[in-house]
Amino acid sequence: MALVKAGVLVLDCAEPEKLAVFYKELLEGEESDATANRVEIRSADGFRIALRRDVNATPPSWPRPENSLQAHLEFVVDDLDAVERRVISLGGRPLEAKDASGPLEERGYADPAGHSFTLRRTAPTAPKQG
Repeated sequence: MALVKAGVLVLDCAEPEKLAVFYKELLEGEESDATANRVEIRSADGFRIALRRDVNATPPSWPRPENSLQAHLEFVVDDLDAVERRVISLGGRPLEAKDASGPLEERGYADPAGHSFTLRRTAPTAPKQG
């Protein structure tokens, strides 16, 4: 049984609802999930993109390096601990420490080359704080 259930391209932005309109039209897709801080679009062929509210979002400045994080990968999983062990065994590393009080809804990692990604168990409920 696969540990990773789905992959979602996530774009951080100030107004996910407005950006979702653009991507729904462009992809001829439908809104498949929405919370106050995140909208997910699924195209007819199954491609998934999510727009996540970032309270400090600024437009990307590619190729200028001062604002180079423009997107990240997010993987939906059932068991964060099991997938974390797999990520580390493959050469990835945690970017965010675990909360000692209990499991997190999502955890951040870097792949062996340093690209960031998130493992998510449930839909995020709070906006990114920076």
